[in-house]
Amino acid sequence: MRLPAGIHRRQRLLAALCAAGLLAACQATPPALVAADQGGGAAGLDVPVPGLRDIGDIQGRGLRSGRIGQQVSVQAIVVGAFASGLGGVFVQSERGDGDPATADGLFIEHVGDREPRLRPGDRIRASGRVTEQGSAGDSLTMLTDTVIEVIGHGPLAPTLVASPPVSVRDWERFEGMLLQVSAPLTVSGNDGLSAYGELAASFDGRLFQPTEQQAPGPAAAALAADNARRTLLLDDNMVSKNPPLWFLRDGLDDAHPLRAGSVLSKVTGVLDQRRGRYRLQLTAPLQIRQPPRPRAPAVAGDLRIAGLNLHNLFNGDGRGGGFPGERGAPSYELYQVQQRKLVAMVQALAPDVAALMEVENDGSGPNSTLAQFVAALNAAGPARDFRLIDAGPKLGDDAIRVAMIYRGDRVRPRRAAAALTGGPFAGRSRVPLAQAFRAGSGPEFVVVANHFKSKGCGREPDQATGDDADRGYGCWNAVRVQSASRLLQWLAGDPTRSGAAPRLILGDLNANAMEDPVRLIRAAGWQDAFALARVMPAYSFVFDGQAGRLDHALLDAAMAARLRGAAEWHNNSDEPERFDYLHDADGDPYRASDHDPILLGFQLQRL
Repeated sequence: MRLPAGIHRRQRLLAALCAAGLLAACQATPPALVAADQGGGAAGLDVPVPGLRDIGDIQGRGLRSGRIGQQVSVQAIVVGAFASGLGGVFVQSERGDGDPATADGLFIEHVGDREPRLRPGDRIRASGRVTEQGSAGDSLTMLTDTVIEVIGHGPLAPTLVASPPVSVRDWERFEGMLLQVSAPLTVSGNDGLSAYGELAASFDGRLFQPTEQQAPGPAAAALAADNARRTLLLDDNMVSKNPPLWFLRDGLDDAHPLRAGSVLSKVTGVLDQRRGRYRLQLTAPLQIRQPPRPRAPAVAGDLRIAGLNLHNLFNGDGRGGGFPGERGAPSYELYQVQQRKLVAMVQALAPDVAALMEVENDGSGPNSTLAQFVAALNAAGPARDFRLIDAGPKLGDDAIRVAMIYRGDRVRPRRAAAALTGGPFAGRSRVPLAQAFRAGSGPEFVVVANHFKSKGCGREPDQATGDDADRGYGCWNAVRVQSASRLLQWLAGDPTRSGAAPRLILGDLNANAMEDPVRLIRAAGWQDAFALARVMPAYSFVFDGQAGRLDHALLDAAMAARLRGAAEWHNNSDEPERFDYLHDADGDPYRASDHDPILLGFQLQRL
């Protein structure tokens, strides 16, 4: 219920002003208060009110208010009524203080079931204590222990923002204010969409991982700073988990998946700062231009080789039980959904050879995850001639392994597969697997499947330290460098006994293109398939709203001469988690994994 602007609320406000030591306000009813109560409109705006402070004065020019702990009173318009979601409202001065370096907005603590019930456009007077919510340097200026009175109504137009700030901290001058971004924003990350109602958006197109484009150092740090200033987090003004996505006019479904790369226009909301980030608390539904979901790519050449991450495919005990397992699907039913999505992805790519990552390390027998995946591929069709490379009962000591499958009517394996164990491949990086093949009358060629140690830092007692600590681009870099070095030494010794056969290093190296492990391999003469095919910029993974390549295809000179095409199918990394196997049972290939697959075309059937 909204209380009338009556005498009892005037008395409460005057009592608060008196408590703050504002003696003039105790001697008589302020003229502006009388005028506003009588007319309910803007009549009182031109009459000074003793004891009221400009919001800009409370905010100040720094990251934190200079009036923390003081009791103050303000008059302003409600621009964000988030009492039921964020536990308060944002208010903004109608005229501002004339200083562009100080914000004219403020957060006022006010829970949803407390009177008065506030709405956008309400003109209020409020008295409270100035505090900062959050850590030093990343905090929101606010009033607590507040007394609030509605004195009229007067909607406020948003301030237009046409370009990103010069630095992240420059957002501070808009804190608490109603903004409309007049420039288009690109959805750069959607991993928090379903769970928290959050979207990462960016000015001037999508963002790329700094070390995808620059080697670690000052240039990469400059790119990171530029990414940060171009980023704006969009939020739903709620704190509940798995919230209704009220700001999506068309909802979230296969026809409207809100992929990364979608373009937003006239984004409107109030600038907030919480949980260490500036974020725009949306006040209106988004206007979205969504690109269509991409179909599986085509590449030239007479032989197709793919690299795919199967996103921890585990089949329990292989007989319908054993769930939940160490990783992967928590139930047999969800495992079946996961497998259907992965089968749909592989069949759409139609590879002749595929290197696989994140497969359960349980051998190649009939109850193994790999054997059952191949059986599911052949049952689904249209290609029904997939076979597996048998690497023995276990490949290394990790819970997951790399694997290889091929189409028996397209290629023939040559001799047994080779594996590299020990050193960084014992307990860190996954054991590499190399297999020689021949297609038609062409030369032997060698595919090497790889999965280097991830960037996660781990926990005690197995936490990354020393050279493996995070230097700004993830942990375990030294392990990945050692893995790359050992891999090159091993391949130089011809483990598949293939002589000068063309060779391909394929898989998840857990390093962006300009990080040390990938640069080390290129420095040894191996060439980036995507640079050769002029398919740049390339990306296979989106993390923290930035795209990059963890998955690589590196060719020796003989293999590079036979390359005819390279493509990434962005069926996974740009999709929200809402479409993964845990939430979407339709079995389509979109969000079948969190990595995008690589597809390469070669001329390999003739000498």
